[in-house]
Amino acid sequence: MPEAATTFEVRAVSDGVRVIDIEGDITAQSDDVLMDAYGRASGEGVKAIVLNFSALDYMNSGGIGLLVTLLVRAQRQHQMVLAHGLSDHYRQIFELTRLDEAVGIHENEADALGTLS
Repeated sequence: MPEAATTFEVRAVSDGVRVIDIEGDITAQSDDVLMDAYGRASGEGVKAIVLNFSALDYMNSGGIGLLVTLLVRAQRQHQMVLAHGLSDHYRQIFELTRLDEAVGIHENEADALGTLS
């Protein structure tokens, strides 16, 4: 199996909020690394996960499917999922797939974090 061309770095920005910085591509091959990042981000007491797409290079339908899986897992944990840094193209894809109804989309990290206070 090819290696995923993506890195997912997890940052704690407060006791209940984690940011996953996405760099590279999100495809079906990203499954293990994305779910590993979600596992690292989703500790006890985490109420919100913020996905930072500002360094995203490419995402296909397999990647969208992985985001849906992540969203379902977060909802089971009663965690809010927010996103920022989406290009116009990917913002349209979120609208077409109706992901924008389940994921709070923001212009930047400060705006996303501001909705949590």
